[in-house]
Amino acid sequence: MGKLTVHALRAVLGLVLTGTVFVQAMMVLAMATKPDGGSFTMTALRVTTILGMVSAQLALVCVWRLVTMVRHGTVFSHAAFHYVDVVIGAIVAAALVWFAVTILNAPGQRDDPGVSLIMGGVGVAILGVALIVLVLRMLLAQAVARDGEAAQLRAELDEVI
Repeated sequence: MGKLTVHALRAVLGLVLTGTVFVQAMMVLAMATKPDGGSFTMTALRVTTILGMVSAQLALVCVWRLVTMVRHGTVFSHAAFHYVDVVIGAIVAAALVWFAVTILNAPGQRDDPGVSLIMGGVGVAILGVALIVLVLRMLLAQAVARDGEAAQLRAELDEVI
């Protein structure tokens, strides 16, 4: 992975992380100063949005760590699995939060239930992303196994020579 790619990805990750922290702070401030007359739905939507952003932030930090591992050439190790597993968990958590938002929003969509169906479809798509990352994790496992086999064969070859 080239330096330009790493720097560009880190810039994007940093901007998104900063943006989500800013939005979370504004939502907490809004909940503290404008309680919306005790509206359960608005407060619940804000809380679920904040939780969804926490899961996104967790995934961003793990991706940052994985990029660092790629840059140092250590991504094909068992340590990478921890970060990939956390990313998968964060994506599943984001999908569950999205389903919660869909359920909270559904009563307001009685005249147009298609919106709730579309939102449910988006939740399924988010779960699909988790499955894609799971497949990538399996590919990483195969690469780590091949890397281990190659190291063992190199050691045996060195003994012969």
